[in-house]
Amino acid sequence: MNKVAVIDYGMGNLHSVAKAIEYTGAKLGERTEVVITSDAQHISQSDRVIFPGVGAIRDCMAEIRRLRIDRIIKQAISEKPVLAICVGMQALMLQSEENDGVKCLGLIKGRVKHFGDPLLDPHGKVLKVPHMGWNQVRQTKSHPLWQNIPDDSRFYFVHSYYVEAEDLDQVAGVTNYSLDLVACLSEENIFAVQFHPEKSQEMGQTLLRNFLTWDGSQ
Repeated sequence: MNKVAVIDYGMGNLHSVAKAIEYTGAKLGERTEVVITSDAQHISQSDRVIFPGVGAIRDCMAEIRRLRIDRIIKQAISEKPVLAICVGMQALMLQSEENDGVKCLGLIKGRVKHFGDPLLDPHGKVLKVPHMGWNQVRQTKSHPLWQNIPDDSRFYFVHSYYVEAEDLDQVAGVTNYSLDLVACLSEENIFAVQFHPEKSQEMGQTLLRNFLTWDGSQ
């Protein structure tokens, strides 16, 4: 049995993530137990951890610290494969510009930056923020989670802030929205994505399937 913990701190589309994992596990032909939880014991007993998130980073970090999810995440990262999604990815960084500056978990060296107002394309056309919808992801290094996913596949994004990584060797994929920005990061047994795999149809399901069979090595 494959036990997956979806970390619950009140900020995320938890049930859609859980349903996507259950569906993907069933397609693999194995029993997959998904638990939505903030309980450290449940998370420590899982085989894999998903760290989702949507909303304002200030509120997310306040709940993460109130529930001591920061300690749970650090422990999980030391033990098992972890998939961070959207604001979950941003929360791993050092600092975010959102809400006049918010200190994040500092588990990956990088910062979260605002797109700019206005955000212009190379021809001077104003682009909408948030960056919402389908966009191509160019794979910048090989990784087990890219298995059977063609380069430049399209994934679904919804975000107003983006990650700027300090270590470019950690960048596993980029997308372009006026500028090249980080779509994926990988560091040891962490894989973090700015897009939503649970909303990304076939390619998202493939990435989730790869996660369910990933042993955390690169």
